[in-house]
Amino acid sequence: MVNALVERYGRTGFAALSSAIWAIPMAAWAGSSDLSPIDKTAYPWIALAIGLVMLAVWLVLITRLGRLSVTARQRRFDLGQMSTSEKRWTLGCLAFITGLIAWLNAAATVDWGPLFSAVGSGKTGPIGLAIALVAFLVAMIAGVVWTARRANRAYADRLRPSRPAAAEALR
Repeated sequence: MVNALVERYGRTGFAALSSAIWAIPMAAWAGSSDLSPIDKTAYPWIALAIGLVMLAVWLVLITRLGRLSVTARQRRFDLGQMSTSEKRWTLGCLAFITGLIAWLNAAATVDWGPLFSAVGSGKTGPIGLAIALVAFLVAMIAGVVWTARRANRAYADRLRPSRPAAAEALR
């Protein structure tokens, strides 16, 4: 299974995809540790322990990744094959995705009642904060869409043969 995933996504893409096995438990730990002192129902140390064990599993997996053989072909997320433009737009897309996740994480762990009541009473500061929060959300979504399209275009340009003789050989 690992060989098939590495063959499909390349070493870099597989490493990025497989990082979810430890990143998700660590995010759960971070969220539950915020809530635990308040309601005493979350158990953050369980999520932390799972995350640390999965981090160790991931590190072992990544250290063995270099020994796998892969066929030479174009892959979407292979850093060695990516053009500078493709790297730049992919990094930008990841930055906007991170901002969106941060906004969603904050939105999920905040009590919105005081903000809604302050906005409902017409207070200027909370209204400005609400507008800024919505603007940030819109900017993150628009940034993800824009940079993903540019990254996809850069990838398509990389796949497109640059010489007419190479294009004829592919037909």
